[in-house]
Amino acid sequence: MSVLLLPIAVHIYDAQVAVGAPQPLPDEVALDGVDQFLTTCVATTAAWPHKPAVIDYHATEGRSWRLWFSADGARTARLPTPVAGEGPEAAYVSARGTANELVMFCYGRIPMDSLRLDGDRRVLDQLIAWEPEE
Repeated sequence: MSVLLLPIAVHIYDAQVAVGAPQPLPDEVALDGVDQFLTTCVATTAAWPHKPAVIDYHATEGRSWRLWFSADGARTARLPTPVAGEGPEAAYVSARGTANELVMFCYGRIPMDSLRLDGDRRVLDQLIAWEPEE
């Protein structure tokens, strides 16, 4: 999906909410949307102002992402399979939901409580409040 099409899809969702009939984004659009948001809006070389952290996002459609935050900034990678708690480091917090729920959370359309969270949700609060400057 084009980077330009996702904001349009989110705005269409906003219009649907306004008339009381929101429809979820198609799975592939939502999955691409999560990927695009994490790689274009979260990944940065700006220093993370908190203790280093790891956040996992897991879509029920079978795709997962991991974000690492440190003094070197934020980087993200798609995980090959949902592996919550496995690997060299466990995530501080994991957020689970449909791809539509994850992308709508990323764009601030639904609250954190709409997702299933495991771990320290304060890390997600820090991420939401973070405004990196490059």
